[in-house]
Amino acid sequence: MTDVLLPLAIVVPIVAATLPLALGLRYDRVGWPVAAVGTTAVAGISAAIAAEVVLNGPFDHALGGFLPPVGIELVADRLSVAVLLLVAAVSVATLAFARAAGPHGNPFYSAYLLLVGGLAGMTLTGDLFNLFVFLEITGLTTYALIASDRTGASAYASLKYLVVGTVGASLYLLGVGYVFLATGTLNMLDVQAQIVAQAGYGDPLVRASYAFIATGLALKIAIFPVHSWQPDAYQRAPDSVTTIVAALVSTTSAYALIRVTYTVFTVDFLAANRGIATALLVVSTVSIVAGSALAAMQSNLKRMFAYSSVAQFGMIGAAVALANETALLGGIVHLIGHAIMKFGLFLGIGLLALGYGTRRIEDLASAARAAPYTSGALAVLGLALVGIPPSIGFLGKWYIGVGAVDAGLAGGGAVGIAVAAAIFVSTLFTLSYVARLLERFYFAGAGLPGDHGEVPGDGAAAGGGRAGDSAATDGGEGSVAKTADGLPAPVEGAPRSSLVPDRVPTAPLLALALAVVAAVGLGFGGFSLAEWFGPFITEVFA
Repeated sequence: MTDVLLPLAIVVPIVAATLPLALGLRYDRVGWPVAAVGTTAVAGISAAIAAEVVLNGPFDHALGGFLPPVGIELVADRLSVAVLLLVAAVSVATLAFARAAGPHGNPFYSAYLLLVGGLAGMTLTGDLFNLFVFLEITGLTTYALIASDRTGASAYASLKYLVVGTVGASLYLLGVGYVFLATGTLNMLDVQAQIVAQAGYGDPLVRASYAFIATGLALKIAIFPVHSWQPDAYQRAPDSVTTIVAALVSTTSAYALIRVTYTVFTVDFLAANRGIATALLVVSTVSIVAGSALAAMQSNLKRMFAYSSVAQFGMIGAAVALANETALLGGIVHLIGHAIMKFGLFLGIGLLALGYGTRRIEDLASAARAAPYTSGALAVLGLALVGIPPSIGFLGKWYIGVGAVDAGLAGGGAVGIAVAAAIFVSTLFTLSYVARLLERFYFAGAGLPGDHGEVPGDGAAAGGGRAGDSAATDGGEGSVAKTADGLPAPVEGAPRSSLVPDRVPTAPLLALALAVVAAVGLGFGGFSLAEWFGPFITEVFA
C-alpha cells in the first residue's frame, strides 16, 4: 500500500487548491492556512516516500490499476525522491515568507498549491505525455503567479513567459508525438526498450523527437539564447513568487531533461548521435559564459541572479551532454545545490526589500550594519554560488569540470576542455558580482566615520546620486531612505524579529538560515551524495 503515497503527493495539493476559492466565498483569509496544511502534508508524504526508497528501493504505482505501458505509471527512485523533497521543503519555506510579503488573496494560494502539485507530478511521472500535462500545469500556474501583484510590468513579464513557455511546451509535445510514432508507446521505460527493438538510435523519428524535446525543455529551463523570459519574470514577479519559481520551476524542467535523456533515450543514444550531443554541449557552454557575463552587468539584484541561473543551468545542460558518470553526478548535485542556493538568495533579497526597500546593489551600502544576519546569510550563499569550498556550489562545479576534462582526454576533443574553461571563466564572473555585493554590505559606508562612500546630503541614493538613473532603468525603483547614521532605514511598518536586530519576520529568516546550513553542509557530503545517487547513475551507465 505504500505505492499509494505517490499519487497522494500529487493529488493532495491539487485538491487542496480548490479550497481557497471555494471557502473564499465566505472567508477572506482562508488561503494561507489551507496552503500551509496542504504543503505540510506534501512534505510529510514526501518524507515517507523517501524512507520507503531508502529502506526497500525504488517503487512505482499504476494509476487506476492500469498497468504500463497502457496505463500511466508514477515512479520513485533516488533521483526523483531528492527533487521531490526539494519541492516539498521549498514550498513550505516560501509559504512562510508569503505570509509576511504577500500576495495574500485566496486565488494566489490556489495557484500556489496547483504549482506544487504540478511540480510533484513532473518529478514522479514515468510517462512522457503525463510529463507534458504536469509541465503545462506548472507553466500555467507560474504565469498566473508572476502576474499576481497586478502591475503592468508583472503582466508584461508574465505574457512574455506565456508566449515562450507555450512554444517550449509545444516543441516538447511535438517530440513526444514523434517518439510515439517511432515506438507506439509513451511509458518511459517501454520507450527505452522499443527504441532498441523497433527503431534504433539512428532512426530519423527518434533523432527528431529528442531534438524537439530537448529544445522545448531548454526553453523552460532558460538556457541561452532562449532565456529571455527569465530575467523579466524573476524581476517583476512578487518576491515570494520569485523565490519558489527561481528555486523549483526551471529546476524541475532540468530534472526532466536528465530523466528523458538517460531513462528514455539512454547514454547509448548520445554515443550514437555525437552531433546532437555536441550541439547541446556547445549551446550549454555558451550559456555558461553568457549568463555569467550578463549577470555581472546588472544592478538590480533579482535580475542579476536571474542571469546567474542562465549560467548555472548551462552547467547542468553541459553535464547531461558530456555523458559520463562524473559529469552526470556533478549535474545532479549542482541541480539540487543551485535550487537551495537560489532559494536562499532570492529569499534574502526579498527579506531586505520587505524590511528596508532595497532592490539594487547601490541601495545596500552598510546593509550589514542594519541587517547583519540577513546580510551574512546572503554573503555565505553568494560565496557558495561562486563555488568556494566547502559548499554545494563547489562540489557540483568540481564534478562537472572533472567530467568535462575526462571527456576531453578520452577523445571528446576540444569541446570537453572548453566546458571546463567556461566553468572557470563563469566562476570569475560570478566572483565579480558577488564581490560587489559583499563590498556594498561590508565596506561601502554611507558617510560613516572611517568608511568610504557618500556622505548624507551628497545624493539621495547610496550610489552617488544616481537615484534618477535607478528609477529610469528599473521601472520606477528609486533610492532607499537612510537613517541619520547613513544606514538603510526600515520601511514604515516593517516586521520586527524578537531574535535579531534585522527588521525581517522571524519564520522566513529561520528558513534562510536553514538554506545556508544546507548549502554549506551538503558541501561536506561529496561521498554521501555520490552514494545516494550512485544506484541511478550505475543503472543508466550499465
